[in-house]
Amino acid sequence: MPDGKKNPMLSSHLWIIYLLSIVLLVVIWYFQWVLGLIMTLLLGASFFYSIRTERTLQDEAEQYISTLSYRIKRVGEEALLEMPFGIILYNEDYTIEWANPYMNQFADDSLVGSSLQQLSEDLIPMIKENKDSIWFHLEGYEFQTTVKKQERLLYLFDRTKQAELQQLYHDDQTVLAFIFLDNYEEITQNMDDTSKSQLNSRVTEVLNKWSTSYGLYLKRTSQERFLAVGTKDILQKLEKVKFDILDEVRELSGEQNNPVTLSIGVGQGDVDLPTLGELAQSSLDLALGRGGDQVAIKDESGKVRFYGGKTNPMEKRTRVRARVISHALKELVRASDNVIIMGHKSPDMDSLGAAIGILNIAKANDVEGYIVFDPDDVDTGVYRLVDAIKEEESVWQHFIEPGEAESITGNRSLVVVVDTHKPSMVASESLLHQTEYKVVIDHHRRGEEFIDNPTLVYMEPYASSTAELVTELLEYQPKKLKLKMLEATALLAGIIVDTKSFTLRTGSRTFDAASYLRAKGADTVLVQQFLKEDLDLYIERSKLIERADVYRDHIAISKADEGTAYGPVLIAQAADTLLTMSGISASFVISERKDGRIGISARSLGEVNVQVIMEKMNGGGHLTNAATQIEDTTIDDAEKLLKDILEEYYEGREAE
Repeated sequence: MPDGKKNPMLSSHLWIIYLLSIVLLVVIWYFQWVLGLIMTLLLGASFFYSIRTERTLQDEAEQYISTLSYRIKRVGEEALLEMPFGIILYNEDYTIEWANPYMNQFADDSLVGSSLQQLSEDLIPMIKENKDSIWFHLEGYEFQTTVKKQERLLYLFDRTKQAELQQLYHDDQTVLAFIFLDNYEEITQNMDDTSKSQLNSRVTEVLNKWSTSYGLYLKRTSQERFLAVGTKDILQKLEKVKFDILDEVRELSGEQNNPVTLSIGVGQGDVDLPTLGELAQSSLDLALGRGGDQVAIKDESGKVRFYGGKTNPMEKRTRVRARVISHALKELVRASDNVIIMGHKSPDMDSLGAAIGILNIAKANDVEGYIVFDPDDVDTGVYRLVDAIKEEESVWQHFIEPGEAESITGNRSLVVVVDTHKPSMVASESLLHQTEYKVVIDHHRRGEEFIDNPTLVYMEPYASSTAELVTELLEYQPKKLKLKMLEATALLAGIIVDTKSFTLRTGSRTFDAASYLRAKGADTVLVQQFLKEDLDLYIERSKLIERADVYRDHIAISKADEGTAYGPVLIAQAADTLLTMSGISASFVISERKDGRIGISARSLGEVNVQVIMEKMNGGGHLTNAATQIEDTTIDDAEKLLKDILEEYYEGREAE
């Protein structure tokens, strides 16, 4: 039609009816023309009415569709402009080309023409990383952004209330803590009732005041243990002040001339209460294993944070624990097919001496023992001792290489690890997975990395050396075999090296162990021969000392030449020597190693906790003696990282 409208079309069933009606009319006209005329008029009227009705319905439908399309288009425009979330179109240069009115509240002027960086510095990098969803903070709001990278389109949804609820849930998570009074039993055993009561009252008063000020629930469960219940928010406040309650209790003890300190194990995370309790107990065990006077915080992922640890652990006053451990070790040895002993990689005097001591325990109980020894991993500091052992056939025959050790280690073998507790540092890590029976004997403070499921653990951070611990264990073993002179000398050498000839980390038990070894034939002159150094090594060490600079007026930092590799013993000796210089309270020596890593040896007189500093560089050790090895870095970067950690360390101390 001229006006563009379509002819109204009757439905198919009406056409069929009309066709049948026409056939019928023809018959009627044939027999009765008057009736046929009337029926024809009626059929024509009906046909006209049908066409008119169809046209009316079609017009109404077209009008309805036209109106609906207009309304949908209008609603779309309204929605685009009035939606309660942000919509942004940007170009290839990440410049905003269009933004809906919702986004105008976040800009003094129009956002159009400005960079996405104006909203957040992290927005463009995250878009480039092909992230579909991005969270960022803007003007006090938390936005979850959906990215349509192909269309260069962003949808920004306000999730502020959701973030607030999540933060509230996070802050209100339950935190359990076990508080332990270190050495309480030893300290109070010689006190009269009045002194003991005064000490209890003062410690309890300080802890109650501390818990009240932070909103903790505190309950004393025994003379030396407390249970504390709080929230994640409270824990964060305690971490900000670095658990200053440790200092308060230590100062309180100092007034009474009694070295009472606290160890606190904290369990946190989105877990049930029994699991939280297990985390807290595990943290407390870790804090105590590191010498006490510190806080260990463990979450459900197993990650641990430490605070405190500023004092050297107090030496125990009883040999009961050594006797009990020695008896337990004897039973384990007797129940084993053989004993496989190994220390750490690049063994030192302490590691070798302790291994020889454990070998004698195996012999004393009529069980075959072997020491895992890699001849290609011998440092210059112990080669004289190794040469002497080779000449003693009855001892040397028990030294085997890692490959041979793997072939003779079975399910009923006992693996004894000495002078380390980290699986990554043992002479052959695969041996740890070949048997269920493992013993760890170590004098280092316990770190996060630890051998899985050990059968027996004897870790005493107060001890001077692992050789001292093993010597004590030997005293309670069967007296079937006499300790050979070379074996006793090796143990004594381990003690002398780790104590710097009885000048550092030396307690009364250290001298007791040395006296026992001397009585068994240990030769002090032979020890000095083992400890003699080559002139070339002395000159190399002097070069390292010459390169030292003084940092913060009392810290010596020496950095070796790039491309020159030094052994761990040499840089440790250089650090020891630097510590003897006037005005130096801590020393750090940095150099490349033969394995390509960067080694750092740290020493301290006790004012600086080098263990905490080295742990932040994936290392560990003692408060006064620690080290680390760093992969994929340079000497300059390692020095910068060390100085950054030292600055953070001193900022924390100065804030206390």
